[in-house]
Parts: sequence; structure tokens; C-alpha cells
Amino acid sequence: MLYSRLTHRFLLGIVAIVAAIVIAFYIYSVPFIKSTVFGIERNASHIALNNVFELANKMQAGTAEYQAQVLASNRERLRAIIDTATFFFQEQLSLLIESGIEPALAKEQVLQQIKKLKYGEDDYLWVANTDYQLISHPDPAFQGKNTRDMLDEQGNAIMPSVIEAAIKEGEGFYKYRWSRLNDDELIEKFSYVKYFPEWSLVFGSGVYIDDIEAEVKNRREAALEELRQAFDEIKIAETGYLFIFNEKGKMLVHPNNNIDGVDFRALKNPVTNRDIMRDLINVADTGKELYYKWDRPSDPGNYRYEKVSLVRFLPGFNWYICSSVYLDELQASSKLLADRILTIALIALIVASLLAIVFVYHITRPLRHLSETAHRISNGELNVTTDIHRKDEIGVLARAFDRMVDQLSQNIKELDNQVNKRTSQLSKRNRQLSIAMQQVQDTTHNLQLMEERQRLILDTLPAQIAYIDEHQRYVFVNQGYADAFNLSKDEIIDRFLWDVIGQDMYQEIRPHVLSALNGATNSFEYTMQLQGYTRITKRTLIPFCPAPQFGSATVHGMINLSIDITAEREAEERLQIAQRMNTVGQLAGGLAHDFNNLLTILQGNLQSIEHNPNTPPSLMSNIQPAIRAIKRGANITSRLLSFARRQPLRATAVNLPLLMDDFVSLMKGSLPNDINLVLSLDASLATPWCDSGQLEDAMVNLVLNARDAMKDKGTITVVAKNRTVTDGLYFDEEVRPGQYVEITIKDEGTGFSDLAISRAFDPFFTTQQTTNSSGLGLSMVYGFVKQSNGYIALANHIDGAFVSLLLPVASALPNKNMPSQTSACDQGGLALLVDDEDDVRSLVREQLIRLGYSVVESSTADEAINLLGSIPNIGLVVSDVVMPGQHDGYQLAKHIAQQIPNCRVVLMSGFPQRHGNEALEYCVLQKPFTQNDLLVAIQQAVKHR
Repeated sequence: MLYSRLTHRFLLGIVAIVAAIVIAFYIYSVPFIKSTVFGIERNASHIALNNVFELANKMQAGTAEYQAQVLASNRERLRAIIDTATFFFQEQLSLLIESGIEPALAKEQVLQQIKKLKYGEDDYLWVANTDYQLISHPDPAFQGKNTRDMLDEQGNAIMPSVIEAAIKEGEGFYKYRWSRLNDDELIEKFSYVKYFPEWSLVFGSGVYIDDIEAEVKNRREAALEELRQAFDEIKIAETGYLFIFNEKGKMLVHPNNNIDGVDFRALKNPVTNRDIMRDLINVADTGKELYYKWDRPSDPGNYRYEKVSLVRFLPGFNWYICSSVYLDELQASSKLLADRILTIALIALIVASLLAIVFVYHITRPLRHLSETAHRISNGELNVTTDIHRKDEIGVLARAFDRMVDQLSQNIKELDNQVNKRTSQLSKRNRQLSIAMQQVQDTTHNLQLMEERQRLILDTLPAQIAYIDEHQRYVFVNQGYADAFNLSKDEIIDRFLWDVIGQDMYQEIRPHVLSALNGATNSFEYTMQLQGYTRITKRTLIPFCPAPQFGSATVHGMINLSIDITAEREAEERLQIAQRMNTVGQLAGGLAHDFNNLLTILQGNLQSIEHNPNTPPSLMSNIQPAIRAIKRGANITSRLLSFARRQPLRATAVNLPLLMDDFVSLMKGSLPNDINLVLSLDASLATPWCDSGQLEDAMVNLVLNARDAMKDKGTITVVAKNRTVTDGLYFDEEVRPGQYVEITIKDEGTGFSDLAISRAFDPFFTTQQTTNSSGLGLSMVYGFVKQSNGYIALANHIDGAFVSLLLPVASALPNKNMPSQTSACDQGGLALLVDDEDDVRSLVREQLIRLGYSVVESSTADEAINLLGSIPNIGLVVSDVVMPGQHDGYQLAKHIAQQIPNCRVVLMSGFPQRHGNEALEYCVLQKPFTQNDLLVAIQQAVKHR
């Protein structure tokens, strides 16, 4: 028998194993290799497309930056042109006037010269007066023409709104439609316009938008040419390529000259029978490829070859960048590789089978003899040998088998002795092992308790704590960290950092993470959404480097410690807002004081002209509007004083229910019939301590603002209630604990915008598109509330907006020690006039003289005090409050009350410097004032002397 059953089994087993390996390799490897190679080829086209897209995107960003630079350059150029022209105008006008030419004629001559100034290709300067008339323009069709008569295609005036805006704002950049010189077509123009009040002229110059766009278009064409050159160097598979078309269907770049630059909207996709342009646009930036059939260069017109395209959209240029490659070219490499692998596997199977036959026969024959010898030994024949003499491993095995049989008999005897001895040793070792296992269990239990205590401590800390290994994988997080991302701790452990916090947050903090993993501790602030609220956190990343005894000193990970600092940042922001409002208030108060002095001079001189019998009647129609304008300016400065908290208040305990009844009666006539005013008061309403008149003005302002915000019918609700404040309440600033009366005005209007909420209390800020709004309404309310030691808050609710005022409760009525009243005295006598402004002094002196007084003047309170001791019979002192020197108007009034008790004192002020009892004890005449106001103040001064 040539082959035994062992030989057959061995041979069949080897062949089966080799065949199974070949088949398994083919089944599991070849499809994967084909898919991988196909994916590599496919990704190569994707990478080429993405690289070109990034290049185009950078070009687009560069073009946008270039466009911004061009616009900024034109802004500076236009400013420089206007500045040069106005400098030329001023210098030439001065020279002509100095040479003896009349100012009007000199002005006309200079304007004729400016009309000839040009720059660029056909850019020019124009000048208009405050009557909207073009008094200098290079085009004779526009020279001297009123801009109200220059209309666009829809019949709307073009220039008046621009000139009006420049007069109101002083200067600015504006866009409007205008024609070029010697051309009637209206095109977009970008102009810089500036108003010069000293000449009552508006200068303007501009550039045409299409000139700017031409520069940008040239830049875009250059970018397209760079892409065309880059496409020539890109190869996808064997014949694949890239191409670009725009949203209008024009092929911008294509390697086929027959298609490049043409409109291809009419080309159809043979697969869907739709416009192939529309199919390409539909898959843009979706990550999907468009499958379609097309012809080959070698087989034109035969649209049966499968192709795939990937499309990216570049919004800045409105380009669609596409890759195009034949599907069989992508699959060719994978098919060739699979065929070669299959051929190699079949050859290996045949060779392995032949070698297995030879090897098995050579191995199994001596093994069969060894098995027979082993069978005899197993039957007790310990003196038999194998009689196999070979120099290979089987020979070594046979010799070892013979020696083993020889030693077997000797070892059997020793085995019994060794077993008994080893049994005793194993028993002892088992007892030691049992003790060691118990110690390990105790240690493990203690470690678990320690870990639980540490976990409990870390979970209760008001911070987010996490440990992340060097691969940026979470190893530990506390409960605060898990809650921040709305996950459980088990859902975070073993996940990567970017999987938990998201790609957006990861990209922002990635530099800090890498720095910590490189061994540097760093801290930074990060704003995130936590439990539905925006929170500001301070995050510290600490690298973890084990001590040398625990291994290498390299970084093994990092510890994240995050603390919520939102309250701290909000407190800083509120402090900044309070400081800003205080600074603006100081500025507003100073401006109001100086402006009131100017208005006093203007009003007095205008009234002197008005009462002068020699004044021509033709001027009287101009004087009255000027006086009304001065009174309106005085009203604005009064509001500024309220905002600056320098308006004199007469605080009293206010009977709020009575004031509210009067207020409702007052407002009924000011509200439309479709708007209801509802009043809600607490039954036992406390008494606030404030100026009742200012409170009523503030409520009128707020209700009228609510009326303007309600375009349709609705309800305005005024609620007054008591409120006890403890710690932690914020209105415009943190509210001091105490007893208050809260007054809330709610409307059903459009609500406050974010800009209005942030700037509502700024002076002159308004959202009303009317010329009658000064922007001081809410500023006045704010100043009155803060001057009354109160607080204000405004916000939106579901149906509109509300404003809440907190006013302190009057704990007791103050005792005002008012001087005794005397009867009015006769006019006339000697009066002392004190003011540091010469023009104000001159004006008030004339008013006093017309009232029958002889007047002695002084420029400071210090000088007036010296005059009082040397001039007898002074019966009246009229003094400003704020003056240079050691004494002000109040101190002068105190000195007069001590030295000359029967002398009357009238104080004048743009704003009083003190708001306590001093402001109430004296008659304060607010600037500007008329002669009649001065007379009334002198008569009232009797009550205060």
C-alpha cells in the first residue's frame, strides 16, 4: 500500500487548506482591493476638483478684498478732492476780497473757477447752496438749476435728499443715479458730499459705480485666466478633465475648444433627457456625483459611454466648477489588478498541491513506523526502539523517542517520590495565595472607596473638569462637564474630544489643546450655550506629565478646568455702561450750560430788535421764527439737563393716585380713539419722593412713545405698585435694597430693536423717522429717574414692549425752613449785575434799565462781595451761578442774606450746580429768558429774601 490513510488525510488536508486560503484571499481581498483602487482613482478626481475650488475661492476672496480696497481708495480720493477744492475756494475768496472785490462777486468768480476743475476721465466737482440750487456745475444744462426740478425715470427728485442729508449730518458718502457729462443715461454714482455752514454751501464730487466695477471685472477675468492655465496641468485618470460654467449657462473654461466659451444650456443629459446644465447645478455641493452618458473623442456623437461628475459652487463668482471622468477609466486599474491576483492564486494552488504530495509521502512513512513503535510501548514493551536513522527532524524525533523510552522507566520510580514532595509544597503555597488574595480584595475595596470619594468631590465642584489623554480621547469627566453638553458621563468616556464638543468649538480651541499636549499650561475664555443660556467660561488646560518614578516625563494627556464667569463679565459690562452714561451726562450738562448762555444773548438781542420802533417791518416776519427757534433750543437744553441729572428738581411726597387721575385726563386728548389707556394702581400705594411735574413729563414721554410704536389699535397699560427689593435685582444698574414704587408702562407695539435697547438712553438717539424728534425723550426720563435716586429698565414682552421706573418711597416729609413772605416791593433802585460773560451782562443790563433800575456791574462773585461793602442802597442783585473765582452765585446769595437781609436776589443759570435746599431757597431764572421773565423773577424774589 503506497499511501496510508494518514497520507491521504494529510495530503487532502494540505490541499484543502491551500485552496481555502486562496479562495478566502480572493473573496475577502479582491473585491476590497477593487473597491479601494476605484476609490483612490475617484478620490483623485475629487481632490483635484477641491484643490481647484480652493484656488478659485482664494482668488474670489482676493477679488472681494480688491473691490473693498478700490472702494476705500475712492473714498480717500474723494475726501482729498473736496478738501483741496474747499482750500482753493477759501484761499481764492480771501485773495479776491482783500483785493477789493465785493464778497458776492468774489464768491461768484471763485465758483466759476471751481466749475472748470476736473479729474480722472470725466469726473468733476459741483457746488449747491442751501436752497438746493446748483451754483457751480461743468455741464451748462445743470448750471444754476434747482435740484428739485431734476427727476429720475420714476419722477422722483434725485439730489435734494443728498443735499439735505449733508446739511444735517455735515458730510457723508451717498449713492444716487446721475448721468455722465454730455450723456443723458442715469447710472449709479458714489459721491462724497460735505456742507460748509460758514459759506452756506454744499460741495460734492463722486465716481461712477461702473468705473469701479470695471476694475473688479478685470481682476475677475485675470483670475479666470489663471484657472485656465492651472487646468492645463491637471490630469484625472486617462482622459478626465475639469471645466467651469456660470449660472447663465456660459462655458467659461473647457478643454474642448468646441464647447469652451459657448452657451451649453441646450445640451441634454441622455440618461434623464433633461438639460445637463440643470442636472449639474442640482448636485452642486451635495457631495453626490452626477451620472450621465456622453461620447468619446474617439467616438464622437455616440452618447453611450458612462461618466460621473462632481460639482462645487463658488458664490462670490457665481461659478460652477466640475470634474468629469469616464467610469470605465476609474474601474480599469482595479479590474487589471484583480485579474492578476486571480492568476497568481491559481498557479500557487497547483504548485502547492504538487509539493504537498512529495512532502506528505516523505513525512508520513517514518511517522507511521513511529506510531507502531508507540503502540507497542503503550502495551508495556519498554525495551523496543524505532530503528529509524535519518538526519532530518524525523531522525532527531526518533532518537529522542528512544531516549525518552529509556528514561521513562527510570523516571517512573522517581515520579512517585516527587509527587509526594510537591503535594506538600503546593498545600503550603495555596495557604499563602489565599492570604494574598484577601489582601488584594481589601486593597481593591479601599481604592474603590477612595475613587468614589474623589468622584463625589469632583461632581459637586462648581466647575467643568475632564481628563483627556494624548490621543484627545476622554478618560474622565465630572458631572458638571457632562451636564454642559447634555450627556451622561458614560456617553462621553472613550469618545474623542471633537465628537463631544462639536467641530465648531473644537476648531476654535484646537490651538490651546495642542499647546497643552505639548506641555504648556494655558487659559482662555470661551462662550457657549449651557442649559439654554449663553454662558462665558474661563477654561484652563493643564498638561499631565507623570513623575519620573512612574515612567517617562512626556505629556500623557491634559486636565480641563472650566469655570463659569458669566456673572463677572456681566458686572464689568454694567460698570462700563454706567461709566459711559456718567461721562455723556457730564458732557451734556456742560454743553447745555454754554448753549443756554448763547441762547440768552440771541434771545435778548432779537427781542431788543423786535421792540425797537426803528426796526423795518420787513424784518419782523424773520424775527419771530428766530425767537421761536431759540425757545425750542431752550427746551432741548432743558432735556439735556434732565439727562445730565442737573435739572433743578423740587422733590416732594407725591400723591400718586391723584397725579395718575390728572395724567389720564391729560392724555385722553393725545391718544387716537382706537388706542385705550388702562390704569392699574395698588390699593395701598406708597408715596414716592420725587418732582411731581418731572414725573408727569416722564410718563407723558413714555406713553407718547408707546403710541408711536402702536400702528394699529391696542391698549397702553400703566401699572403702579409697591415693591420691596432685596439683593440681586438689576434694572439699568444693581438696585439698592429698600422700599420702592414701581411704575410700568406696557404697550402692544412693535417692541424695541437690539440697537434701541443698547442706545435708548443716549442723547439725540431716536428711531423715529421724523424731523420733530430730538432724541432726548428717553434721555430726559433717564436723567430724571437717576436724579431722583431711582432706577429704570426697558425690555420686550410677547405682545410689545414695557418700561419700568423704580422710585424711592418717601419715609417722611422733609422740613423746609422757608423765609417769611413779604409783600411785593416797588420796582427801581440800584441793582448789582454779576456775570462773567460780557455779552450776557450787556443784555441783562439793558433789560434792568428798561425796568427802571440803575445798574452796577461785576464779572465775578468775589468782586461783587467787595462792591457790596462799598456801595450802599443796593436793593437787587442779579447774579449768574457758575463763575470763575472762589465764590459762586449761591455763596454770593448767602453772603447777601447775612449782610443785607432786605436785598432781593435773582440767580441766573444754564444749569444749577447744586440740587438740594439751596436750589429751592432762591429764585433761579433759567437761561435763556425774556425781560418779562426777569420781571416775574424779581417779583418772586421778594418771597425768598
